[in-house]
Amino acid sequence: MKRHTVIDSPYGPLTLVADDGDLCGLYMTEQRHRPPEEGFGPRDDSLFGETEEQLEAYFAGESKEFTVPLRLHGTPFQRTVWDALRRIPYGETRTYGELAEVLGNPAASRAVGLANGRNPVGIIVPCHRVVGANGGLTGYGGGLERKQRLLDFESGRGAAALF
Repeated sequence: MKRHTVIDSPYGPLTLVADDGDLCGLYMTEQRHRPPEEGFGPRDDSLFGETEEQLEAYFAGESKEFTVPLRLHGTPFQRTVWDALRRIPYGETRTYGELAEVLGNPAASRAVGLANGRNPVGIIVPCHRVVGANGGLTGYGGGLERKQRLLDFESGRGAAALF
């Protein structure tokens, strides 16, 4: 059964969604591909303590990894892309083409981009670390300004100041 809560962050309110206790969604306000609220289940602020603690440590610059249990709902290809995203080190970026190569299909950069855009657990599954072939910012469900701020924060060029 799904449950959700809403927490404050330096990037605006974040809606956390759990499915049988495992995190299955982390959504920003006005996020592209954000599911309808009625699919998040009832509000339950008691389920998300570990996730909140890890996010607070990340935003404070005290942690670079997340270990919360995830239950990612998507196609097998999407889940493969999301697993690859979790292997991009903190403070680094990869291009869509590089991810496609890692997955064994260099011609699949567009499909990688589409799967990246459907990532249901932003920040924790770091889709913000993927850039265009020329290193420039390309789409981000939470908006390009947030993407730039996340990249600046991880590279030490900016703080996680309130959005």
